[in-house]
Amino acid sequence: MTATHSNRSILRRKPIEDIEEENKHSGLTKSLGLWQLTAIGVGGIIGVGIFSLAGLVAAGSEDSPGVGPAVLISFLIAGLASAAAALSYAEFAGMVPRAGSAYTYGYVALGEIIGWFIGWDLLLEYIAIVAVVAIGISGYFEAFLNGIGLDMPAALTSTFDEGRGGVVNLPAIAVCLLVTWILSRGTQAFGRFELVAVAIKVLLILFIIGLGIFYIDTANYNPFMPSGFGPVVAGAATVFFAVFGYDAMSTAAEESTDGKKHMPKAIILSLIIAMLLYVAATLVLTGMQNYKDISPTAGFASAFQSVGLPVIATIIAVFAVLSILTVMLTFLLGVTRVWFSMSRDGLLPAWFSHTDKRGTPQRVTWIAGISSAFLAGVFPIKEVADLTNIGILAAFVVVCTSVIVFRYTKPDAPRTFRLPLMPVVPAFGVVASAFLMIQLHWETWVRFGVWLVIGLAIYFLYGRRHSLMNPDSPRHRTVEAKAQR
Repeated sequence: MTATHSNRSILRRKPIEDIEEENKHSGLTKSLGLWQLTAIGVGGIIGVGIFSLAGLVAAGSEDSPGVGPAVLISFLIAGLASAAAALSYAEFAGMVPRAGSAYTYGYVALGEIIGWFIGWDLLLEYIAIVAVVAIGISGYFEAFLNGIGLDMPAALTSTFDEGRGGVVNLPAIAVCLLVTWILSRGTQAFGRFELVAVAIKVLLILFIIGLGIFYIDTANYNPFMPSGFGPVVAGAATVFFAVFGYDAMSTAAEESTDGKKHMPKAIILSLIIAMLLYVAATLVLTGMQNYKDISPTAGFASAFQSVGLPVIATIIAVFAVLSILTVMLTFLLGVTRVWFSMSRDGLLPAWFSHTDKRGTPQRVTWIAGISSAFLAGVFPIKEVADLTNIGILAAFVVVCTSVIVFRYTKPDAPRTFRLPLMPVVPAFGVVASAFLMIQLHWETWVRFGVWLVIGLAIYFLYGRRHSLMNPDSPRHRTVEAKAQR
C-alpha cells in the first residue's frame, strides 16, 4: 500500500491504485446492472420531494412564506446546482467505482481528514433522509386512512412540536424498520424490488400529471410568485432534498457489474428523468389547487380531494407510500455502504464492515435503520429536511472541489466520463451549493456544527491512529503482511 502524501499526515490521500485490489476482496455482491442502478438513482431522487416537500414549500409554514406556483423555480434552481454536482459525481464514479461515494472521492483527492469530514457528515445526513421520507409516508398514510373514514390519534401520528398534540410518529417508525428489513435481505433482492417499485412510481406520476392536467385552473397561477424571489431561493434550499439521490446510488458502485461504465450513465439518466417529471408535476399541483390550500404533507392527495376526486386521492395516497419507500431504500443503502467503507479503511472499528453470507453489512444496516426510526418518530419534517440538506450540500462542495483538484493532480488517470467545461461546471456547483447552504436556518448550522465536532473528536481519538494509511496501525501491518505472502 502506497501513500500519495506523508503517511502520518491528516492530509494523507488514499492511492487510487489500491482501490481496484480492495474491490476484489470487499465481500460485497456484484449484481447491479445499468437499469437497476438507474432505478436506484430515480428511486432516490423522486419521492418525498415531489409528494410532500413540493406542497410544503408552495403552501409555506409558520416560519416560511408560501412561494405558490413559483415552487417550480425553486426546483429548477436546486436542479441546476444538483446538475453541476451530478456531472462531478459521474466523472469520479467512472474513475473510482468504490463504495463510499463522496467520502471516497474526498479521501482520494483531498486527503484523509476531508474524507472523514464528508463521510461522517453523510452518516448523519443519509439517516436523516430516511427519517424525512418516513415522515412523508406517514402523512400519506394518514391521508389514506382519512379517505376510507378512519382516523389515527394525533398522539401517534405526529411529534410533540408540530402543534397537533402529538407524542410520537408511529407509522414513520414502522416504515423505517420495514425498509431496514427489506435491505437486510441482500443487494440482489433489493435491486429487483427497487426496479419494480420505481416503475410503479414513474407510472403513478405520469398518471397524476395526465389526469391532473384536465383539472388545472389557470387562475391558481396568479400570483405566480406571491412572496417575492427571496422565499423562492430559500425554498430551493429546502426542495434541494428532492434533486439528489444519485449520490447515494453511487455508494453502490462496488455492487455494479461494470461500475466504471455504468455508474456515470446511471447518474446522468436518473437526474434527467427526475427533473422532467418534477417540472410537469409541480405545474399540475399548483394549477389544481390554490397554493394556500395545498397540504404540506400530502400535496397531491389534497389537490385531487379539492377537485372532487376523493377516490383518486386515496389511490395516490396508497401508491405514494410504495413509491416513497424506494427513496428510503436508496439512502439506507447509501449510509450502510459509506459506514462499511469507512470501517474497511480503518477509520471506524472493523466490527462495522462485517458482511453476512449474502454479502450484506447487516450490523450497520440495522443500526442505521433503528437510528432513522428514532429521528422519524420524534422530530418534525422541516427540521430533519433542513439538517439533511446542509450535509448533502457540504458533500457536493467537496465533490465538486475534488474533481477540479484531481483533474490537475491526476490528469492521466483513466476516466470513462469527463465532465464538460472544466473547471466552470464544478466551480458553479461549489458556488451554488454554498449559496443554498447560506439560506438555511442558523439552528440547522448549529446542529450540523455539533455533529462535526463530535466527528472530529472520534477521528483524532480513534480514526487517525487506526487508519490503514497509518503505517503504525495494527490493521495496516496486517494488510502489509498479507500482501507479502
